[in-house]
Amino acid sequence: MANAADTGNGQAENASMADLVKQLSEQTSRLARQEVELAKAELEIKGKRAGLGLGMFGGAGAFGFYGVGALVAAAILGLSTGVTAWLSALIVGAVLLMIAGVMGLAGKSKVQQATPPVPEQTTQSVKADVEVAKTQFAEGRNR
Repeated sequence: MANAADTGNGQAENASMADLVKQLSEQTSRLARQEVELAKAELEIKGKRAGLGLGMFGGAGAFGFYGVGALVAAAILGLSTGVTAWLSALIVGAVLLMIAGVMGLAGKSKVQQATPPVPEQTTQSVKADVEVAKTQFAEGRNR
């Protein structure tokens, strides 16, 4: 009895086609898992950046609060006593407000780096994978 390779009627090609389909299925599922892992890693990094930025916004709010408190103290001291006490409170308040401004700008920058929360690298990678698959499929059909 002849085997599929000996018949010459394409049964051997059908067997290799089945193997190719199996490989395609395995590679596709592996690629999908890897893309999901890449997306998770990318979103984790963006989440950390957003958290740091929001923490800096919180710090800016705290320093702004203390700055306003110091400026209020400076106004009170300026109205009730001599120049030296309120001048020192005014300087401290101004420094605290400058720190709050710097922290606020740094926090804004970190939050902007984290948005939009879309895994950009993964999206580009998936698009490239789809194009490669289309190209290889088209080449396979033309053979």
